[in-house]
Amino acid sequence: MREIELKVNGLRRKLGVADDELLLDVLRREFGTTSVREGCGVGACGACTALVSGKSVSTCLSRAARFDGAEITTADGLPADDEVVDEFVANRAMQCGYCIPGFVMMAHELLGENPQPTDEEVVEHLEGNICRCGTYSEIHAAIKAAATRRAAKNERATA
Repeated sequence: MREIELKVNGLRRKLGVADDELLLDVLRREFGTTSVREGCGVGACGACTALVSGKSVSTCLSRAARFDGAEITTADGLPADDEVVDEFVANRAMQCGYCIPGFVMMAHELLGENPQPTDEEVVEHLEGNICRCGTYSEIHAAIKAAATRRAAKNERATA
């Protein structure tokens, strides 16, 4: 057991973790973040995705101890008026919803790195996420709409 400190969705805490404890389990148990979900358990589906300093991490594969001092964002920590979430809802980019938080976090990573991605770049960025309901076209439309909305917001802010 070792003591680490994590900042999750703005809440900083020190906690004890076993050397082999997964970040997924720590986020759910210690921070109550239910948006990180175990899907496949081998990092192939993306349902467990969180952002660490803006970069996506498969929390079902990652040892929590490795992230001592990290700042982690999950879908639970997004603001109520998050444009990506709003566009997922507006574009009906969900059916069962199990995988959606992971897709939302991947969209945030993509738009943070590339504010105006092409269709091909969206497909490429999401290739590690699986939607078993098959709402890929709605997810892609939501991300493109969020990019447009974010660009307009940024334009208004700089005007």
